[in-house]
Amino acid sequence: SAVTEQNYNPDKGYVALLGWSLNAVEAADKFDRRYVVVAPDWAEPYCQEHNIPYVPWNFERLNDRSFEIAQTLKDMGVDVAIPLFEETVEWAGAINSVLMANPRLFGQAMLLRDKALMKRRAQLGGIRVGIFEEAHDREDVVRFLKRVNQTLLKLDGDPNDPIHLKAFDKAGCLGHRVIRTPDEVDTIPDEEFPVLMESHLDGWEFAVEAWIHNGKICFLNISEYVTLGYSV
Repeated sequence: SAVTEQNYNPDKGYVALLGWSLNAVEAADKFDRRYVVVAPDWAEPYCQEHNIPYVPWNFERLNDRSFEIAQTLKDMGVDVAIPLFEETVEWAGAINSVLMANPRLFGQAMLLRDKALMKRRAQLGGIRVGIFEEAHDREDVVRFLKRVNQTLLKLDGDPNDPIHLKAFDKAGCLGHRVIRTPDEVDTIPDEEFPVLMESHLDGWEFAVEAWIHNGKICFLNISEYVTLGYSV
């Protein structure tokens, strides 16, 4: 259906959908925000035929022109870029860092994308993995804690499974916190946000240091966490 049939809120800016997905376009069309599709040239005839707002763009490699598309979208009134595929996460991070005047967003987008890829590969290999999400404030942490425990079918009065909070800009156990109850969330200082949240997995804990050299994984060190408290 033509996008003009939808009643949009004129006080809200556009969202940009990075990549082509008809389901995403149809979902956006039911939303109260205007939107624009940013997709390769081959999507243009369909967009024109169905009156879908469209900006042509080639996502094949990130380069200096990412600032150009960010500026184009900003001039159109776009508030946020939404990646529809892993291949457009890098672009969304670069564009949103311009739209929101926050250079850190690019690194955060890349970290979340890489972590998702890593976990999926581990899951395909038969390794249990936790779920993870980004938190921008304490309310996000409380919501994640409740959702994780609802998924585990915990009832009122059952002890919560903990969640782990990890800093975006630190390595190893630096900036790591374990949260078991909503009350503990109040102890998190404002300056620690945004953080990465992960569900807890029971079992042995190991710290693994590795790097990739000529396409091969080289392990430097594997050490077991000998005491709980998340310090080696």
